[in-house]
Amino acid sequence: MKIAVTAANGQLGTSIVKELRKQIGEENVIGIVRTPEKADHLGIEIRKGDYNSREDFNKALKGVDSVLLISGMDDPQKRIQQHRNVIEAAKQNGVRKIVYTSIIGDEEKTAFSPIVKSNRQTENDVKDSGLNWVIGRNGIYIEPDLEYLDTYVKEGEIRNCAGDGKCGYTSRGELGFAYSQLLLQDKHNGQTYNLVGEPISQTQLAEQINQVFNTYLTYNSVAVKAYEIERKEELGDFIGTVIAGIYNGIKIGVNDVKSDFEKATGRPHKSTIVIMKEFKDN
Repeated sequence: MKIAVTAANGQLGTSIVKELRKQIGEENVIGIVRTPEKADHLGIEIRKGDYNSREDFNKALKGVDSVLLISGMDDPQKRIQQHRNVIEAAKQNGVRKIVYTSIIGDEEKTAFSPIVKSNRQTENDVKDSGLNWVIGRNGIYIEPDLEYLDTYVKEGEIRNCAGDGKCGYTSRGELGFAYSQLLLQDKHNGQTYNLVGEPISQTQLAEQINQVFNTYLTYNSVAVKAYEIERKEELGDFIGTVIAGIYNGIKIGVNDVKSDFEKATGRPHKSTIVIMKEFKDN
């Protein structure tokens, strides 16, 4: 079986490739990336694939049995056609199965909704492809919070607009394992899974960080609009709006969903405490 992973040199792609190499061997895994010279470290066959080029994927998916389509990072409206380039090339090349990395979220209620809406369109395109399919809806990665820890410590707090809302955080490592299972096991075909851990509040997040990293953080909840203005000033309009939209989504409960992780993988999702400890040790 030849399995191709798009955006294979990204952080999620790298995690998935690592799991696939362990389970089926490097000779059966193909990485598709926009800039091949940046993917040598993956230790697998690399093929060129720019989401904007249908022709790239017509070539890249030759001889492939299953493809993992990692959601692109471009403007939400551009992503729809970019993903269709992959789907149509998969159909043309006789690919049997497509697995798509979608996301948890609401299509209407936050500034993050346009991204969620574009992902839902790709979910529909995948379902309509005529191929075997599986869709994973990713929770929010915990790693960015841990990578931001020095700033949290400097400021003495975690500050955002999530309020008392709960979020089922996940990690790239947990998702890497989950997607390897969705690719390799046909019993998952035709299913959509919420790939999240146990929901926690921002106050609980701060408490768990304190427990693992011996910090003294508190959680400071601010108004949605004020937080959006802050993020835009620091990160620019697009990214600032997206980040504020994510935390607004947590506030209104869109990230507090039932987890299908154990159904997808055969084991429970690791707790955020365990993931934090592993992050600290690595």
